Amino acid sequence: MSSVTIPPPECMLRPLEVPFRYLFGPGPSNVPPRVLAAGGRGIIGHMHPEMYEIMNDIKKGIQYAFQTQNNMTIAMSGSGHAAMECAVFNTVEPGESVLVAVNGIWGERVAEIAERMGANVHIMVKAPGGVFSNEEIEKALAKHKPVLFFLTHGESSAGLAHPVDGIGDLCRKHNTLFLVDAVASLGASPIFMDQQNIDILYTGSQKALNAPPGTAPISFNERACQKMFNRKTKPVSYLFDMAHLSNYWGNDGQPARLSFGPISGLLCLSHQYLVFVFPQGLEESWRHHREVAGYLWKGLEDMGLKLFIQNKDLRLPSVTTIAIPEGYNWREMLQYIMKHHNMEMTGGLGPSTGMVSVRGMLKF
Repeated sequence: MSSVTIPPPECMLRPLEVPFRYLFGPGPSNVPPRVLAAGGRGIIGHMHPEMYEIMNDIKKGIQYAFQTQNNMTIAMSGSGHAAMECAVFNTVEPGESVLVAVNGIWGERVAEIAERMGANVHIMVKAPGGVFSNEEIEKALAKHKPVLFFLTHGESSAGLAHPVDGIGDLCRKHNTLFLVDAVASLGASPIFMDQQNIDILYTGSQKALNAPPGTAPISFNERACQKMFNRKTKPVSYLFDMAHLSNYWGNDGQPARLSFGPISGLLCLSHQYLVFVFPQGLEESWRHHREVAGYLWKGLEDMGLKLFIQNKDLRLPSVTTIAIPEGYNWREMLQYIMKHHNMEMTGGLGPSTGMVSVRGMLKF
């Protein structure tokens, strides 16, 4: 065998330096020291009994945050995108009809994911921040007869908290699974999975939950499980196959658990639920986000700035969006804020690019 010809990179011989930034964009968030410390605890095996106990606690925490009693509740490896793909890959088969509400970038992403795996995708489109009425949704359900309907609860690219009430009932009427993205809204804006008849709900750890990126809580109700575990074909992804993930989380009734999980990420998520979500309660978290967001909205409007979502009842408390002031370059503004104040804020994303100048996330 020949000798090593590629030398070790000099950059890897230097100490790692990560600058401190105020992360006021739509995510990730600045993580509290106590949560970071949880991730720095000793590693244990992903199939040790102690790890299973931690996972059981996390499952209960997710059920509380989602307001659900669903047994098929887990936190998977990856970002909110991972949960998004997991939901589509497991409940949709090639050739089946899927209906997607597109009023920002996340609907666009789901439509592309479903299209890539061979679904027959139909989209309902509104301008960024637009709201779909229940009448419009029912008309589309009746027309396309989808197996799955997707809606973003917290559309962070526009700063919209989309109403959910009544949509789950319509989906049940038309024998359609209701999939909701709550990545940017969970913990900041009320959502009730069981009461609102949401069949599949997911979020991400790095947004209003204020934990490090890398874990994605997701829950499937019994209707979704019936569809998911009675497929004619295997899901296109092995990694996101719920047959494996449900076993690792002890949800399939089998005595032996296999597979693996993100140990440090789960420790952080567990600690954040225990020290943040539970002590204050969901109602207080929702109230606090709304109250502080209200102060921010008033201050911005007092400065003469125009908020992108004009209806206060539809604003996402965790992500505030500002319409681009006439005559200003939003990129230059954000670069100035980063350079002089060490604060990260962002512009629009996807269809809201060029329309929204600042997207800032509030998290506690």
